Amino acid sequence: MLPRLSLFDFVRAIVRILSARPRVPPAVQGNRLLETILRRRSIRSFSRREIPDEVFAAILEAGRLAPSTVNLQTWAFAVFTAQSWKAFFGRSIPFNGQRAVIVLGDAHWNRTIAEMFADSPLVSYTVAVINASLAAMSMSLAAEALGVSSVMLSETGRTGFLDAGYLKEKLALPDGVFPLMTIVFGYARGPYPPMPPKLPLEQICFTGLYRGVTPAVAEDWLKQMIAGYKAAYPLSSFERQLQIYRMKIDRAERDLTAMVFHRR
Repeated sequence: MLPRLSLFDFVRAIVRILSARPRVPPAVQGNRLLETILRRRSIRSFSRREIPDEVFAAILEAGRLAPSTVNLQTWAFAVFTAQSWKAFFGRSIPFNGQRAVIVLGDAHWNRTIAEMFADSPLVSYTVAVINASLAAMSMSLAAEALGVSSVMLSETGRTGFLDAGYLKEKLALPDGVFPLMTIVFGYARGPYPPMPPKLPLEQICFTGLYRGVTPAVAEDWLKQMIAGYKAAYPLSSFERQLQIYRMKIDRAERDLTAMVFHRR
C-alpha cells in the first residue's frame, strides 16, 4: 500500500525535488560531455519544430555505433517521422514528438548467433535487452548533445514492451525480435523539469556484501515520487498510474513469454 502524504510531507517532498542537484566534484565541473549527460531529462511536451534530417541521422548513427556484447548488435530500430507514424498507427506520436524510434531487441538477424543461443532463450533475451538498451541510451544522449530532447516510453502510445503482443502483430516481428521501448524525439516546449528523485550514491554503491537501500531512504524516495507526480499531474495520481501498469503487466508477461520462450 502506498503511504498517504500529509500537507507537510507533500511540501517537504516538493522542496527536496526542486532543490536537488547533481553531485559533481569540482575537479571535473565544466566538462561538456558530463554536463550533457547530467542535464538530460525525460521530456513530455514538444514543440512543432521539425528535426532536420541531418540531425536525426546523427542520432541514429550514435545508436548504430553503440557498444554491444561481443559486438553482436542485437538490435533493430523502427524509425518514424511524425507523418509516417500517424499513417502507420493512426494517431500522433505521443507528446507531439516529431520523430520516433521503436527500439527492438533482435536475436533473429544473425542466424549463426541465434543457433548458438537456441538452448538458452533467457540468455539470448538478456543479451538483446542489454545491447538494445545501450543503443537507446546512446541515441538519447546524442540527441541531447544536439539540442534535441527525448523520452523513452514503455507503454504510452502502445509502443513499448508492455504492448509486445500488439507490436509483434503490427510490425510483423519474427521470432527472436521483441519491442523494448519507443524513444520520442523533439524540441522541448517550455523549461526542463527538475531532476526526478534519485537514490543517494551511498545507498546504491557497496564494497563486499550487498546491503541494499535502507527502509527510511526507500520510503522518502517513494514520498517524493508520489508528490512529484501529483504536482505534475494534479488531475491524476501516482496510484492511478500504477494501476494502469498493473493492468498491462500480466498481458505483457504472457506476450513476452510467448515471444522469448515460444510458449503460452
